[in-house]
Amino acid sequence: MASRPLPLPEIVAERVAVPYRAALAEMEARNRAIAEGGARELIWLLEHPPVYTAGTSTRADELLDPRFDVVEAGRGGRYTYHGPGQRVGYVLLDLGKRGRDVRCFVHALEGWVIATLADLGVEAWRAEGRIGIWTRAPGGGEAKIGAIGVRVRRWVTMHGFSVNIAPDLTHFAGIVPCGIAEFGVTSLAERGIALAPDAFDKALLARLPLFLAALETAPCV
Repeated sequence: MASRPLPLPEIVAERVAVPYRAALAEMEARNRAIAEGGARELIWLLEHPPVYTAGTSTRADELLDPRFDVVEAGRGGRYTYHGPGQRVGYVLLDLGKRGRDVRCFVHALEGWVIATLADLGVEAWRAEGRIGIWTRAPGGGEAKIGAIGVRVRRWVTMHGFSVNIAPDLTHFAGIVPCGIAEFGVTSLAERGIALAPDAFDKALLARLPLFLAALETAPCV
């Protein structure tokens, strides 16, 4: 007998900025509830007031100007910035039911963001040895348009990705984003694409079924 398809995660799309510390506490509580079977999986789309977050591999010398609150996030990776004009996606899935492959999860998450950007007219890619989502900078060369940072606890994922829609790019100057100093950051707005958050959400969620299916593909694609 074929196994019953898993239900889709709950989708929450915020229209008001959520303070980072409050979001982190909510993620941790939801992680426990999902692991214990008391809550649905969750795709949570939002933005934060300006904040720098520190991952588990952060180096102190990569915090150049702590002009905003700095929060220990508990995710993998190094420093990143979140703020208005940036869409953040927190992805809380039960990998115990979806393949038990953390590497596949990260690969599929990257692919989800890259495919969504392609639908919006932006070619983006992974770069060997460089964390994040990369695209062509307006002046040439490569620049980072999205960040990836995850944590898995009790086989339930936390954190996820961020995409620069129209943030103040000067806010990234307070850190070395993800520990990569030799490349800049860019946004959809800097590339001439004006996009509302709900339009990004719509494009992203249109590809949600393919993202979920990719988690159970071997090898992960």
